[in-house]
Amino acid sequence: MSATPALATAKAAALAATIKPTDLRGILQYVPRFQGQIFVIAFDGSIVADDNFGNLLVDVAVLRSLGIKVVIAHGIGQQLRELAQLRSVPLSDVEGTGITDAPTLDLAIRASARVSHLILEGLAQNNLKGASTNAVRALPVGIIRGIDQQFTAKVDRVDKDFLHSLINSQVIPVVSPLAFGPDGRSLRVNSDLLAAELAKALHATKIIYLTPHPGLEIGGTVQPQIAIEALRAQLDRAPDQLAEQCRSKARHAVYAIDNGTPRVHIVDGRLLDGLLNEIFSGEGVGTLIYGNDYQQIRKANRRDVRFIYSLTRSAVKREELVQRTQQAIDKTIDQFYVFEIDENIIACVTLILYPPDTAGAPKLAELGALYVLPFYQNRGIGRKLVEYACLMAKKQGASKILALSTQSYGFFTNNLGFSEVDKSILPEARLRQHEESGRNAKVLARTL
Repeated sequence: MSATPALATAKAAALAATIKPTDLRGILQYVPRFQGQIFVIAFDGSIVADDNFGNLLVDVAVLRSLGIKVVIAHGIGQQLRELAQLRSVPLSDVEGTGITDAPTLDLAIRASARVSHLILEGLAQNNLKGASTNAVRALPVGIIRGIDQQFTAKVDRVDKDFLHSLINSQVIPVVSPLAFGPDGRSLRVNSDLLAAELAKALHATKIIYLTPHPGLEIGGTVQPQIAIEALRAQLDRAPDQLAEQCRSKARHAVYAIDNGTPRVHIVDGRLLDGLLNEIFSGEGVGTLIYGNDYQQIRKANRRDVRFIYSLTRSAVKREELVQRTQQAIDKTIDQFYVFEIDENIIACVTLILYPPDTAGAPKLAELGALYVLPFYQNRGIGRKLVEYACLMAKKQGASKILALSTQSYGFFTNNLGFSEVDKSILPEARLRQHEESGRNAKVLARTL
């Protein structure tokens, strides 16, 4: 590895060319969202041995330069196998989930020391401080189904004060899959579980598992994202459909999210810039596992104006949406609702409430500017936004909601219960605007 601090700085600046949006402002939008948060980055042992490992540590330097706090956990599977073969020692277990006998524990200690050293060496080459710790206390698993698991352990507690003191001193804790029992002796823990326990104790906002696989594979297909409820059901109902190499991370992702970690990523650590692209783009490159609070619709605010403008520009060019300048969006920002994934705005809609006319006719509402980024289309997000707008309109006293569409009217009529109506239903000022626009949009309505 020959990475330098200058390389980390250059990579931060050049990152704009490799992510979407493709300029420096696209990166900087994440800084206030992630600054000060803790990410647990978990390296599989095979990734530490991969040619891309040096680049990943430069990526860690980029994260630190943006004010993101990092804790590193690591596995030792590949190194343990290689050491066992070199010394002709049979392993009782590789992953830290089965029986760990004394010879296997001895090799695990040696392999762990080697991997931790490589990580610390790489951090030093990037002018980052790191420290290998003994912050994890564990208890032996004991006897399961009549079989003594010997030196295999479960995490009892994490010394979070110790780890926070390192983090606050600009030191990156490096935590190996070896914990320490009540008597201070070494015990083996599974590295996927270790990452989940660290995230739980430190209130981390992300776990990023770096693996030699493209993501979470179910039924032969890599999932770009999956909700915890769906993953939990998959593990309960048909765990064999998950690729074998993904099952441990899937189980521990569920555990982590159940215990307060909002998001878990599974990323191919062999990909150049894969870590940064997963964090700093809406689409990502691996699998995102999220909890109930991850996807959300919220009312827009003025900080969202530029993002909404950028989001809708391509749709305006295709004449799917009405042209809106940033100034126009700013003036009407209270009409916008946005849909976020991983704190990225990926869809929007507007809701306008019209007052009753002089004859006292029921109040009308109109939704517009409905747009979902292409990558997220056909996933039910547009439907959720429309249903949410209908709910908000009804709560505010509207009895009917309108939508004007030139190209997507089939979506409204076939899927959402709208029907075409005469344009005379529009309030006078809105009708005049409709006719002057020359768009000849169909007027659709739905009773609330």
